[in-house]
Amino acid sequence: MTEVRPAGAAPGSLWERDTEVAAIAQAVRELRTDRSSSGRLLVFRGDAGLGKTALLAETHRVAEAHHCTVWSARGGETLKSVPFNVVRQLLQPALLSMLPEEAREYLGDWYDIAGPALGIADPGEQAPDPQGVTDGLVAAVRRLARREWPLVLLIDDAHWADLETLRWLSAFAQRLDDLSVLVVLACRNGEAAGERARHIDAVSAVAGRSVAALSALTPDAVAGLTRATVGEHADAPFCREVWAVTGGNPYDTVELLAKVQDSELEPTEASAPELRPLNKSARGGGLVARLEGLGVDATRFAWAAAILGAGITVEQVALLAGMGLDDAHRCARLLQGARILTTPDLAAGPVDDGDLVFVHPLIASAVYNSVPDALCRAMHGIAAQVVTDAGKGLAAASRHLLQVHPDGDEELVAQLREAAAEHLAVGAPDAALRCLERALAEPPPPDVHARVLFELGCATLLTAPSRTIAHLRAALSMPGLDGPERVDAVHRLSQALLHNDQLAEAVRTVEAEAARLGPGPARMRLQAVQFMWEGLYAGENSGPGRSERLAELAATCTGRDNAERALLILRGFDAMTHGESAEEVVELCDRALVNGRLAPGLDWTDKEWGLELPMMLASSYAYADRLDRAEALFTDALRAYDSAGWGGGHLALAHAYVGLGHRRRGRLRAAEKSLREALRLAEHVGRGLPLYWSATCNLVDTLIARGHVDEAWQVAEQSGFAPPYPSTIVLPDPRSVRGRLLLAVGRVQEGIDELQEAEKAAAARGHLNPVVVPWAVDLARALAVEDPERAERFGTDTAIGEALRCAAALETGRRAVGLAAQAVAYLEASPCQYEHAAARVEYGVLSRSPAELNRGLTLARSCGADAVAAQAERALAGLGALEHR
Repeated sequence: MTEVRPAGAAPGSLWERDTEVAAIAQAVRELRTDRSSSGRLLVFRGDAGLGKTALLAETHRVAEAHHCTVWSARGGETLKSVPFNVVRQLLQPALLSMLPEEAREYLGDWYDIAGPALGIADPGEQAPDPQGVTDGLVAAVRRLARREWPLVLLIDDAHWADLETLRWLSAFAQRLDDLSVLVVLACRNGEAAGERARHIDAVSAVAGRSVAALSALTPDAVAGLTRATVGEHADAPFCREVWAVTGGNPYDTVELLAKVQDSELEPTEASAPELRPLNKSARGGGLVARLEGLGVDATRFAWAAAILGAGITVEQVALLAGMGLDDAHRCARLLQGARILTTPDLAAGPVDDGDLVFVHPLIASAVYNSVPDALCRAMHGIAAQVVTDAGKGLAAASRHLLQVHPDGDEELVAQLREAAAEHLAVGAPDAALRCLERALAEPPPPDVHARVLFELGCATLLTAPSRTIAHLRAALSMPGLDGPERVDAVHRLSQALLHNDQLAEAVRTVEAEAARLGPGPARMRLQAVQFMWEGLYAGENSGPGRSERLAELAATCTGRDNAERALLILRGFDAMTHGESAEEVVELCDRALVNGRLAPGLDWTDKEWGLELPMMLASSYAYADRLDRAEALFTDALRAYDSAGWGGGHLALAHAYVGLGHRRRGRLRAAEKSLREALRLAEHVGRGLPLYWSATCNLVDTLIARGHVDEAWQVAEQSGFAPPYPSTIVLPDPRSVRGRLLLAVGRVQEGIDELQEAEKAAAARGHLNPVVVPWAVDLARALAVEDPERAERFGTDTAIGEALRCAAALETGRRAVGLAAQAVAYLEASPCQYEHAAARVEYGVLSRSPAELNRGLTLARSCGADAVAAQAERALAGLGALEHR
């Protein structure tokens, strides 16, 4: 309990906060002492008025006293819809103080991604992915923190922070282990909901025991505060009544005592009954009544200030309130005298670029909520014009546009669409969605309605597939989308259905639209899309003659345009999965390239065709043993998505396929690293989606190859890697990989059953490539049966070598040694080093050759195949023991 007023603190601000103040001082000292120490996170939670802002002000004071750099920001109740509002408050002052070249140097590769979100750079041509922007902001703050050490970040009213800032904050909090920075957060209990609440809870979880739950003041503390404020002669009954009236809330107590002083009320028991009426004017209706008592002009000025919410200047308030500057300045003085508005105080914490701020967020909320609804909506409309006239753009004005009453205003619809485009350009799709959904409520003119729905669908393609589906279906059901625009909408709808695991419906959607069109480029494009989705379908074959029809169509293609190139890629992928000649697969894929590279319009970030085509192209190369070309394409994908700031589903798939390339090459450690990153990113997009299966399946397969069976099982259990399987194909086949996993953990019969199901599913689909659907080798080992002819038809060194490995394992004596030697010969020519290492060790075991075992051991160690290396070491030890005897 604090019985005396803390030195340097405002009255009542830090009473009974000794523990919290000590934690602040300790955290600042630790930060200042060691540049290499881990970061710290302090969270102050509590109801309104319990002193959270005062604790942040104390942190600011202590940090500056210790010569720390302090950056601060504050959320606002009316500013929650403004993307990156709080993180911009934190970083803009420092970044804008730099020369543009200096800012670019400090942010490095992240400048073009994080710069637009922070308002210091113009957006690029491609809309960045929100996860990429979040990662860019994390990197930006980490770099700036190292430059500005010792750095303290203060965020007040985090419950009102925008969602984009909270995404950054929760990601940044996870990265404090190796960054010496102090983050102090203040938030109210119960104010945040949904995703906003989840992010705040995630930050609190990282803080752990450094979360302080503030409580009301005790009667003794209120008595001490009362006597420190109004005089030591305040008697006990008066002090008890102060506590009873305010409930020990520090803000209410300070406000009440200020009114006691203003009214010159004697602090005695006789005056105690007058405290309750005085207290009523501090909040809610009492505050509104007090405001109205200042006059109509002052009330209108306060309303306008509350609607602006931030950056409150007398000039802008005058424009919004419709009054002259002289009257506006007079009203500002009146409201300051009434403790409703005040001038920003840098020493007290975060400020914005305005002349005035509300004394407390509780006052700002009460004033805003007192504005009559119709007038409030009208003033928001005027505020939008004030903001745009000030040169801040429609994105900044959009929070006001969202509040305007719907009235069929075509200009408002156009403004909201433009604001949505600006939000998308900086990586804020949620803000764009709010604008477009509000535009729909206006509603838009009939000739624009479908386009607004189309824009909504484009904004949510890989972040919210189910919402995309609903918007695009609605857009296609009404007039307004024609020609190429309609084809784009159908393609995007089918993509959304694919990513929502509704592939059969995606095929039907494209097929129906193609049937409506006459011959020409549009129809050929949709036919190519239909073949693409059918090629990715994991169910039974799409119909008799599909591959033949695709082959006939592709045979007419020379690769003169992207529709023809797409058909060549699809034919190559189909041939690869069906186990046709690998040479033909490579020849088809090569014809789809332009000078050995992806054609413009078919690149990884292209929106017309999507990412599926280049993924199918690269996969065809990977499974045809042309790993050099596959890896170049996978690496290009990673580079393209990094550069564009696409950090969600796109980047997850890119890491998954880079991992696949490493796995096929036999670089198992590198594969595991890429695939774990892919799985981490896929978690943000959603479990159960095809990209999540790709990351999980390849990681499990890689861990099995490394001999880390327990880890593979743990990943499978945590990720739900079990039936039912997705409707899209995953490479390699998940049934085969799960069957292999079950055999590895000793659940032999379950593994056999799973591999037999993999065989049935592959036969139904016509997927006969033994490398893509590797059930045969593992099932043969379990059942002692094998048919290597399928591998011979495909014709790659890897496929034939793997079949010979299996055959050798099922033979004895010289026949086994001979087959093992043949397997080594084929796999030595293969680019797949893991399989080569395994074959070399197996041959060494069968031939009892230390030289072969040592070569296999070296290979296994180089590619991270720990189980194969251990097998070689055991065999060598056994041979050494035999020789010794």
